[in-house]
Amino acid sequence: MSRSGLNTICVLGLGYIGLPTASLIASRGVQVIGIDVKQSVVDQINRGKIHIVEPDLEAVTAHAVAQGTLRAATAPQPADAFVIAVPTPFHNGKADLAFVEAAGRSIAPVLKKGDLIVLESTSPPGTTERLVEQIAALRPDLKVPHVGRTEACDIHVAYCPERVLPGRVLTELLENDRVIGGITPACSERAIELYRIFCKGELLQTTARTAEMCKLTENAFRDVNIAFANELSRVCDKLDINVWEMIRLANHHPRVKILQPGPGVGGHCIAVDPWFIVEAAPEESRLIRMAREVNDAKPFLVLDKIKAAIAGDKAAGKPVAVALLGLAFKPDVDDLRESPALHIAEAVAGWGEGSVIVSEPNIAELPECLSGKPGVRFETDVHRAVADASVVVMLVNHRPYAAIKSDELKGKTIVDTRGVWS
Repeated sequence: MSRSGLNTICVLGLGYIGLPTASLIASRGVQVIGIDVKQSVVDQINRGKIHIVEPDLEAVTAHAVAQGTLRAATAPQPADAFVIAVPTPFHNGKADLAFVEAAGRSIAPVLKKGDLIVLESTSPPGTTERLVEQIAALRPDLKVPHVGRTEACDIHVAYCPERVLPGRVLTELLENDRVIGGITPACSERAIELYRIFCKGELLQTTARTAEMCKLTENAFRDVNIAFANELSRVCDKLDINVWEMIRLANHHPRVKILQPGPGVGGHCIAVDPWFIVEAAPEESRLIRMAREVNDAKPFLVLDKIKAAIAGDKAAGKPVAVALLGLAFKPDVDDLRESPALHIAEAVAGWGEGSVIVSEPNIAELPECLSGKPGVRFETDVHRAVADASVVVMLVNHRPYAAIKSDELKGKTIVDTRGVWS
């Protein structure tokens, strides 16, 4: 039993954030009900298995299921706290909050006096306040909190963004500081009780709107810095300068830390969150918009290099075979969301130029967008993928690719977007 009185926690959305959060809370002896709309995910978790790649997560999940503190279902059930960790995609210039709204509708019937609702999904400023309005409309019998008011309410609502790195999610959920923004100070304090169950980091109290903006700002900051590196790579290409060497030398300055360029920016966070700021304040966010445009354009520059390499092979009378190394949005994960590498692979596969050999060591089969495409082959042997190609494209520097020797690359055209062989 939790000392906070939060004895049963319902986590909505069992993806890359929801499942680790649910499993960690359950590992502390608190009853957790994980909710996901996919029956296959629910069944898998109830067997103590997981559907995503994340170090140590399966062991924690299996233990929690075995000890009876974690179970999964497809519909919310009564609980003391509800954590909403559902996707918030970005479509047509606006954040798609349909999943958040659906989560609100689903929990409304089971809410009772004293319950806590925490939204973790990355959201534009004001989303938590709109969630409160939704609950108020669906449950007029419950007194909801209001910004700027201090009177007692029947339920508490707060926003607490995740700030974790794939591949280190469990460690960072435990150790990272958390920003907790309540609709009222009392809401913040109630949410802090929840995160004290498992979080060792500092719990920083603020307003819901500030917490929402904080998450977006963290990722926009990284996006702007990546855009600077990606723009440098374009400048250096034009001036015939090795960008990797130049950045390495520049970073010897004691107050300079330039990031590494790449084929673009992927993942659900950095590639999406800055647009939420642009949507909320378009005239005041010109630099943030420009950084997004720079990073979104980078895959097309990579495609131009691949086209040039293919043209060179054709001019030399060689059979065209392109090996694409990596599909994930970053090294050593299976997450393909918003991945520039995947978008590049889709484009190359659509050209119909010779054979396309796809390598991605963290997935078992090609994603649907590539599966069955003429001339596309999924190769699990890294060395065979390189051996069979005339053009080798390094898209994601996964650890297994470190085994590729320089001798294996002789006579091949290399497009290195990560500086591995530069």
